[in-house]
Amino acid sequence: MGMHEGRVALVTGAASGIGRATAEIFAREGAKVAVVDLNEAGAKETVASIEGAGGEAIAIRTDVSDEAAVEQMVATTIARFGRLDAAMNNAGITSGHFKFHEMPRDEWERMIAVNLTSVFLCMKHEIAQMLTQPVLGSGRGAICNTSSGAGVVPAPGQPHYTAAKHGVLGIMKNVAAEYAGDFIRCNSVLPGITETAMLEESLSRNGPDYRAVLESTVPGGVIGKPEEVGETAVWLCSDRASRVNGQGVIVDGGGVLR
Repeated sequence: MGMHEGRVALVTGAASGIGRATAEIFAREGAKVAVVDLNEAGAKETVASIEGAGGEAIAIRTDVSDEAAVEQMVATTIARFGRLDAAMNNAGITSGHFKFHEMPRDEWERMIAVNLTSVFLCMKHEIAQMLTQPVLGSGRGAICNTSSGAGVVPAPGQPHYTAAKHGVLGIMKNVAAEYAGDFIRCNSVLPGITETAMLEESLSRNGPDYRAVLESTVPGGVIGKPEEVGETAVWLCSDRASRVNGQGVIVDGGGVLR
C-alpha cells in the first residue's frame, strides 16, 4: 500500500518541474491529486501522465496570488474528491539579478506576491478545510511548502527571492506551532539548483556558459532532479513523517549545511 492510499493531495505549480514530479509521486503513492497551475495546458499534461499510470487527478487553473482563486481552488478539490489530506505549495517564479539599491519596486512586489503571499493564501484556505475534517491516520492534514537554499543563505543579486524564501520558512513555523494541537503539520523543502523550467529560463537569460558556472557550485557538479525534491515532499506529507513538524529540509546534496 502506498503512503497516501485513499487520500487527497493538492500540488501548486504542478504543470512542470518539481510540481509535476511531486504530483506524479503522490499519485504513485495512492493519492487522488488536484494539479494546480496558471498554465492550464501544462496542468492537463500532468493529469494525463497520472491517468496514464492508472491514477486519478484533476487540473485546476489558478493564479495563486489571487485569494478568490485560491479559495475556489480548494473548493473545487473538495467538490471533486471530498477532503484534502496533503498540500504541496510549490508555485513560484524567478527573475533577473539586481544590486540591492537598484531593485525596482515592481520586481520586488511581484516576487513577494507570487513566492510568499501565495503560500500564505494557500495555507490559509487549506488549513480552513483541514480543520473541518476528522483525523485520518496520524492527522487532519499535512502541508509542505517549497522554499529554497535561499531560505537560509542569500541568493546573490536576488534580495527579493531571498526575502520571499526566508519568509516561507517563517510562516511555516507559525503554522507548525499554531496547529500542531489540531493534528495539522507543516514543513518545507529547500531545493538546491534543480533541472526545472525556471532553471532553463535562467540559463537562457544568462548565456551558454552559465550552466557550467552553476555546476561548479553544486556537490559533485550534479544538478538535482525534480523527483528528488518530490520524493522528500511526499514523504513529509505522509504518516511516515508524523513527528516531523516545522522543519525546513534542504534537498541539495549537501551544498548548504545548516
